[in-house]
Amino acid sequence: MCVAAFAWQAHPKWLLVAIGNRDEFHERPAAALAEWDNGILAGRDLKSGGTWLGVSHAGRFALVTNLRGHGVADPDRASRGSLVTDLLTGQGRYSDPITAPLQEFNPFNLLLADGAQAHFLTNRPDDLRTGLAHGIYGLSNGTLDEPWPKTLQLKSALLSWLNRSSDDFEPLFSALRNEHLADVGVPPREPSDVPREAPETPVFIRDRIYGTRCSIVVAIDRDGRGTIIERRFSAESGSTGETTLAFQWPD
Repeated sequence: MCVAAFAWQAHPKWLLVAIGNRDEFHERPAAALAEWDNGILAGRDLKSGGTWLGVSHAGRFALVTNLRGHGVADPDRASRGSLVTDLLTGQGRYSDPITAPLQEFNPFNLLLADGAQAHFLTNRPDDLRTGLAHGIYGLSNGTLDEPWPKTLQLKSALLSWLNRSSDDFEPLFSALRNEHLADVGVPPREPSDVPREAPETPVFIRDRIYGTRCSIVVAIDRDGRGTIIERRFSAESGSTGETTLAFQWPD
């Protein structure tokens, strides 16, 4: 997941709204959004077995992004997707956000929320685990709320949608499909660790080798009723499918 906007307790109706694009090599195998046997609702990375964004019937939401500027990932470190899956289920070595050994992973940013609170976690330059106040946040492959143009662009789109108080998710998907570089914000200070990726990219990356693989919208109201929607794309950026799942968080 390379760009996301996250609204936490920022609207009378919605407890949480998250929108984001996963950018990845098209050749990396992945399974579509589905309900797993352990109660997770997410897409699945078939190479490492974890996920990049999901919710769970246990009442948790999590998403992870790589953190740019620290060099090529070490393949011997634990998969960042396993951190997400453990946090979503509340089981496993990395299930406790307070004690999870974050240095076992390559550099990452992570957003985590349940029905009562939200947190931001990162492991570079040092471990940071902090609670989030209500508001709208943006996250890409820099630090939390670093004002990259595409991050500001997506945050603005989410704010506009919330102001309309609509249940129509199409404007959010339109924002996730935006291929134009924004004219506000500060460009990334560090080049991408993916040589194929340009130094600065739009919200939606059209590239046959490394580009946007899917767009996701998650919306959970204050009664715990939620929807997660995934739209998937081919190497040519054409639609390859859409999945919608409804869920209910516990009280």
